[in-house]
This record gives sequence, C-alpha cells and structure tokens, in this order.
Amino acid sequence: MDFSIRAATVEDCKDIARMVMVSRCVCWFLYADLEQDGFSKNPFFHAIIAEVPEQHKSKEGHTKIGYALYFYSYSTWSGRSVYMEDLYVMPEFRGKGIGKALMSKVAQLCVAAGCKQLNFSVLDKNYSAVDFYQRQGCVNITTTIGYHCMRCEGEELQNLAQH
Repeated sequence: MDFSIRAATVEDCKDIARMVMVSRCVCWFLYADLEQDGFSKNPFFHAIIAEVPEQHKSKEGHTKIGYALYFYSYSTWSGRSVYMEDLYVMPEFRGKGIGKALMSKVAQLCVAAGCKQLNFSVLDKNYSAVDFYQRQGCVNITTTIGYHCMRCEGEELQNLAQH
C-alpha cells in the first residue's frame, strides 16, 4: 500500500484528535490543548502522521490514517530517551506495514537525537500490540527489570503539590 510518514503540523490536530477519540473511550484533553501543547514555541510533544493518497482514503474519507505521538525524556541510568505516548493506525489499514513504519520513524528520530532508549506502555490485554512490539525487538521491562508504572493525578496530585 502506498503511504507516507511526515512530521505533524498544527493543521493535523483535528485528525490526531479524531484518532485519539477512536482509540479511547474517554479523552480528558481539549482540541486546543493539542494545538498549544504540540505546536507552540516549546512543545510538550511531537507527532508524526501516516497518510495515504486520496485514492486509498478510508471508508469515512480520511487520508490521515495513523500517527505516533512522542516526547523527549531523560533517564539517570542511560541519559537521553524518547517516550512514545501513542502509536495508532486505523483498523482498516493495519497489517500493511504502517505501524512499523511509524515506529521505525520514531526510532530514527530517537537515534538522531542521541537517545539510548525508546520507552512506551501497552495495555497487558492488548495481545496483538504486545506481539507487534516484541516482533520489533522490544522487551517487557515489567517482567525483565521489575518496573511498575505509577501515577498520581486528580485530587491526590493537588494534595501532593500542596505539601
């Protein structure tokens, strides 16, 4: 299948938001947050888009059919790293190498920035995604290193910030 991978622009926020909403039951951000947080002078994230030509558009008429959202982070163990927050391809376009191409591009950007790790999370029940990532050479550090993914949010975050 003919497709291209390119850096996302602010004009892609509508399509990124559309794909985020499809992949999640609940979405806590606003469309304006994507524009501000990803395309301001000091962005909190970066994104790339998978796009097909008009003749291969989706059943709903979309040509932007996948994305990866990532940001740079730092590990005191290994230095620079990238955290890939999202990797998504519309279901009708899966199995055509698009997800692998998106992940490969994130890896290329990671290596070009001198990063030593590409980190991400995947739901334990998303067996097809776990299998996909393992086929790319990724390892489950929950089982190999014993990390637990922790979070503080909402009222607990507000309370913590006040101490």
